[in-house]
Amino acid sequence: MSIPALMNWSGGKDSALALYHALRNPALHVTDLLTSVNAHYGRVSMHGVRVALLEEQARRIGLPLTKLELPEMPDMADYEARMRATLAPLQAKGIQRAIFGDIYLEDLRRYREQQLAGIGLAAEFPLWQRPNADLLREYLALGFRAVVVCVNEKYLDQSFCGRELDADFLRDLPPGVDSCGENGEYHSFVFDAPYFSSPIPFERGEIVRRTYAAPASSSVCAPDDETDASPAPFDTGFWYCDLLPVEPAAG
Repeated sequence: MSIPALMNWSGGKDSALALYHALRNPALHVTDLLTSVNAHYGRVSMHGVRVALLEEQARRIGLPLTKLELPEMPDMADYEARMRATLAPLQAKGIQRAIFGDIYLEDLRRYREQQLAGIGLAAEFPLWQRPNADLLREYLALGFRAVVVCVNEKYLDQSFCGRELDADFLRDLPPGVDSCGENGEYHSFVFDAPYFSSPIPFERGEIVRRTYAAPASSSVCAPDDETDASPAPFDTGFWYCDLLPVEPAAG
């Protein structure tokens, strides 16, 4: 019998590829998506994608979406309390596993496993320790399509923001940048996937730079699949490309 599981869905390429493998795993039955959202701005945490586009992803996947609503800079205790409260109704309906798109950040995996064990859940990591080159070849071969919505200027300049995550983008990455963005170099929005009912239409909006002031207490950046394992890096700026939903043409 398959085990009911939720997908920690950031909307980016790693969670999308992890979901692909989870859906094909007969031991798992993926029933729900869970996404951390900045409640003040109505956008996916760290990625900056509008909730309306997140909801379009869920609609095309055909799974219910639960939003973990967070203030802009939650401290660790607040984040963990909100996560437990959000997970409680999902556990009540039978969820036993939580799936993540992490690849090789040991500290982040250990954190997730410890937090989940405390409330009786286990973690699944379908992409764990697979070589970057293999994952990216698979991503391209399967027909996933994504746009880069955020870059950390410590690693990448503004020109990378808003580009499609394709072979050209990967070829242009500077030396030393993790090609999967596992250290927070970039975040992406998947607008087409093998399990989407149809691609998501969107338009690229303005590109803006943001910095974040360090709070007085320890904080956490809503650890999703493509997020730093450590608290937010306050010594750098981030470039965001705003994606605008497009209404489908009538008729």
